Amino acid sequence: MQMKTNNEEYMKELLGRGTREYGRAFLDYRKIDLKANVLPQAEGSAMVSIGNTMLLTGIKLAVGEPMKDKPYESSLITSAELLPLASSEFEAGPPSPSAVEFARVVDRGIRAAGIIDSESMFIEEGKVWNIYVDIYVLNFDGNLFDAGTLSGVAALLTAKQPLYENGEVVRDSRMGLMKTKGIVTSCTFAKVGDRLLLDPDREEEAAMSSRLTIANDPDVIRAMQKGLSGSFSPAEVEKAIDITFEKSKDLRSIVKKAVGD
Repeated sequence: MQMKTNNEEYMKELLGRGTREYGRAFLDYRKIDLKANVLPQAEGSAMVSIGNTMLLTGIKLAVGEPMKDKPYESSLITSAELLPLASSEFEAGPPSPSAVEFARVVDRGIRAAGIIDSESMFIEEGKVWNIYVDIYVLNFDGNLFDAGTLSGVAALLTAKQPLYENGEVVRDSRMGLMKTKGIVTSCTFAKVGDRLLLDPDREEEAAMSSRLTIANDPDVIRAMQKGLSGSFSPAEVEKAIDITFEKSKDLRSIVKKAVGD
């Protein structure tokens, strides 16, 4: 996601001197805070902050029809709201292209990692539990992708599955956790000039020529998404992959602590 700014030259000059604003290293994250089960009315929920970026994610399960080619599996539907209160750049109304891209990138990593046991969402012939992941941006300061993945995964891992009895949805104390497996996280890199930056903030995103998001679990790259018109060299992509596998260890630890694993 790229926002307009007037300090692009300043940002490039700063990075050229080998530093970022506030002294953060090029390949370091800002402070991350992740909490699960913050919305009692939702099946699952999580709130995350990366620096000053803050997101709230809610999970809802609803009875629906399965896809014709997958009659015994649920569907995952991810949406994102870029709320005007989060940034002066966001406007009310239908989802913007940035919101659609954001939701798709988060969805792709979760889906490709197979976190949800889709077959356990089968109810009966022609009925499954469809899973809705709704992400709300409360404050924007860059790197929505990694924040969205962290909050989405934490919310899913703590989500409870309603009961379906006599044609009715029942939400009571008998609800157990959805069946899930593993943890996927993502690392997002911005290229500003010839510098590779992990976890770009708002001003860095405004100055970047290209963006790369890599989603992975401990062993496998699950998804990659490049944004904007700039490019990454093969060496830069390889470097980003190596960094992703290293940094994802800490990200998974953050998720595990939030969900009580």
